[in-house]
Amino acid sequence: MAYTGVIPRYREWLNLPPHTQVISLLEGDTPLVLVPRLAAQLGGGFDLLVKYEGLNPSGSFKDRGMTAAVSEAVGRGAKAVICASTGNTAASAAAYAARAGLKAVVLIPEGKVALGKLAGALAYGAQVVQVEGSFDDALRLVVEMTRKHPLALVNSINPYRLEGQKTAAFEVCDTLGRAPDWLCLPVGNAGNITAYWMGFRQYHEAQGTGLPRLLGVQAAGAAPLVLGHPVEHPETVATAIRIGRPARGEQALEAAQQSGGRIIAVSDDEILAMQRLLAEEEGLWVEPASAAGLAGLAAEIRSGRFDPAGKTIVAVCTGHGLKDPDAVLRRTADLVTVPPRLAALEEVIL
Repeated sequence: MAYTGVIPRYREWLNLPPHTQVISLLEGDTPLVLVPRLAAQLGGGFDLLVKYEGLNPSGSFKDRGMTAAVSEAVGRGAKAVICASTGNTAASAAAYAARAGLKAVVLIPEGKVALGKLAGALAYGAQVVQVEGSFDDALRLVVEMTRKHPLALVNSINPYRLEGQKTAAFEVCDTLGRAPDWLCLPVGNAGNITAYWMGFRQYHEAQGTGLPRLLGVQAAGAAPLVLGHPVEHPETVATAIRIGRPARGEQALEAAQQSGGRIIAVSDDEILAMQRLLAEEEGLWVEPASAAGLAGLAAEIRSGRFDPAGKTIVAVCTGHGLKDPDAVLRRTADLVTVPPRLAALEEVIL
């Protein structure tokens, strides 16, 4: 049977209103990839799998929630959607708005969005507006706009976004036949960790699939949930999680606590090292923020705070590497150039 997207597949599990009109780009059904070479690099003795969300239509996990948010908005007659974004939400909102024939307006923090993500939003025809300030400033403006004008807000404070995003937890359980022992993932605005916990709890109650522990990982320069207070000027190379006031912060902390897990922070150097290791060892190229979950896992294992022996661990990689190719190009040495002679090529390669 042909795949139909996350809403038709899991409709009975989703709390969506009857007026919802499905707008889909056949999101979801992303692979759960076993990564044994990376597991060996981290000490071995456990099963490590990557939920590769970069293979969603617009290149990130945001498509799961966006199909739900836009489908609900279309069903109630919305003519335009609006969001604030560090990049992935912008591209996803623009793609699904285009699919639905709606106008999309996206607000981004000036100079703080990876060009691959900005290009996506522009390619899908969104009106992109830069805000002098942070993501948090942009989100505040979006909320104010939707209170005054008939624009559908599609950030993760929209509850239907979480309904769509929780389908990733369903897929993990469907593939494994149970929940993993641990789930590791990046934390920015904190909607995704909240949604995963919703999904795992719902499936556990209905199917007895068990519950994982959650390891949420923030970048050290944007770690309000670790520090215990907002970060006024968040800074990290992991642009997707460069957020100082997570909209779902309290729910994320509750999810980590209820699961018996935790939220930690890692440095940009650790994130970039893991991004490179995942690509070179396993052939999976993800944007920097996507490597945060694995970087956090590696840090916990190195410190002795976490013993992975015999466990099944799933790491969520949220966006494709093409979202931010500059992150790789900036740290790449100049390419070698040779004349068109075999001897010159042999000298370089051999």
